Amino acid sequence: MRSNVLLVVLGFALVMVSCDSKRIYDVYKAVPNEWNKDSIITFKLHPPDSINPYDLFVNLRNTNSYKYSNIYLIVEMVFPHGKTIKDTLEYRMADPSGKLLGTGLMDVKENKLWYKEHVVFKESGDYTVNIQHSMRENGKVNGVVALEGITDIGFRIESPTSKE
Repeated sequence: MRSNVLLVVLGFALVMVSCDSKRIYDVYKAVPNEWNKDSIITFKLHPPDSINPYDLFVNLRNTNSYKYSNIYLIVEMVFPHGKTIKDTLEYRMADPSGKLLGTGLMDVKENKLWYKEHVVFKESGDYTVNIQHSMRENGKVNGVVALEGITDIGFRIESPTSKE
């Protein structure tokens, strides 16, 4: 009897955690061992409509072996008819004491990073989002070739009007 109650409570908790009414698109791609500076992570997406605004996020999962306080990303969005928007973005990954930011109880932290707000996908068709890192170490000209500690890169589209 006690195990049945525990099973019901765990099942209910799983359902509550998995409910995410804002999610329109949420895909992760794993990074094997290190994220090479020439490795471009690509997401192909088909927006649900061309009328409503959406919020866009880059999601990163990292381990304690990530040794920097920030991360620089190049995010490129390719529209269905060929137009391209390319942004170089910087995100904080650790607080001033060096403690990694993000959510997670164990070694892996998850960071939900703003990319664009209230985007309307006016062109019909498939969009492509390309993400690569452009990390550099202080005092060095060449970039970091193999970035350690990043385990997954994700891209997320949310409806800003949904209620959780």
